[in-house]
Amino acid sequence: MLSPAPSPALAAAALPQHAPLVTAIRDGVVESIHYGSAVATAPDGTTLAAAGDPLAPFYPRSSLKPLQAVAMLRAGLQLPADLLALASASHSGGTRHRSGTQRILAMHGLTIHDLENSTDLPYGIIEREAWLQAGLHATRLTQNCSGKHAAMAATCVINGWPVRGYLDPSHPLQQLIAATITELTGEEPLARSTDGCGTPLFALTLRAMARAFGRIARAAAIRKDADDGGPASLGAEAAVGLAMQHHPVMVAGERRDVTELMRRLPGAVAKDGFEGVQLVGLPDGRATAVKISDGGDRARMPATVALLDALGVDTAPLAGIAAAPVLGGGRRVGLLQATDFLS
Repeated sequence: MLSPAPSPALAAAALPQHAPLVTAIRDGVVESIHYGSAVATAPDGTTLAAAGDPLAPFYPRSSLKPLQAVAMLRAGLQLPADLLALASASHSGGTRHRSGTQRILAMHGLTIHDLENSTDLPYGIIEREAWLQAGLHATRLTQNCSGKHAAMAATCVINGWPVRGYLDPSHPLQQLIAATITELTGEEPLARSTDGCGTPLFALTLRAMARAFGRIARAAAIRKDADDGGPASLGAEAAVGLAMQHHPVMVAGERRDVTELMRRLPGAVAKDGFEGVQLVGLPDGRATAVKISDGGDRARMPATVALLDALGVDTAPLAGIAAAPVLGGGRRVGLLQATDFLS
């Protein structure tokens, strides 16, 4: 078997200058440190607070999904709110998520065979165990991005674009999505790649991604205050934000921290991404963005809650996801918690 040729080692100066964001303390000793970068932005997208290297390029991974959904709505996609939330989701693969994906496909004369995402087992732990106990295997339907892919195929049908090859960067759908991401973030991509599900992926800064989430959450708040009216120019952003707020279980799933954050923090729009990414938009247009350098999933929410607290948000309802116990012999002997990284 052949191994890929080794890449040249990166010089230390080329590495992002991350800061310690989260620690795991066991009986008074710092056992582990999660480094990363974080930023909080004002409604106009300027920086309010930051730690680490928030202007270093990073891949937002699945936190791009709400932006991709905005592009699809602008291209004529029309879905009930629960299915629009699913189009923005990294879902757990439960029954409601699988059936929702099938509903999107059926509404547009498509089948599972039209999906071009990778195959995977359900992402949720309980959902995965139930799937395996039933003797089932990895499928495109259970892969956590299937709702987004069904929406992408549906958008192609609506516009008369080829469904086959809808993931190609040169496809009209992906060209539209790329332009929309640039508009919402206010930034040209700093690099391009392919996400785990096969979708084109863009490297951006944390500040740019926060700016986009603040815009989506603010649009949703304006639309809500206007009793589903509001400026037509905010239509797609508002629709995506409201769908995620009203159906947070479709965005992730039960027992998922992103779902819990939106349930406990009214008006927030939140989305996680693989490799330790967390974005939160607030109804006044402020936003937070976190990237954990080692990709550690357990550290993104403690850092996020610390950022929200620094913005003056009442984070008392988020206490259950702001920290986690460190166990020894089944009892609590320490804590996983954010450092005072903004001091």
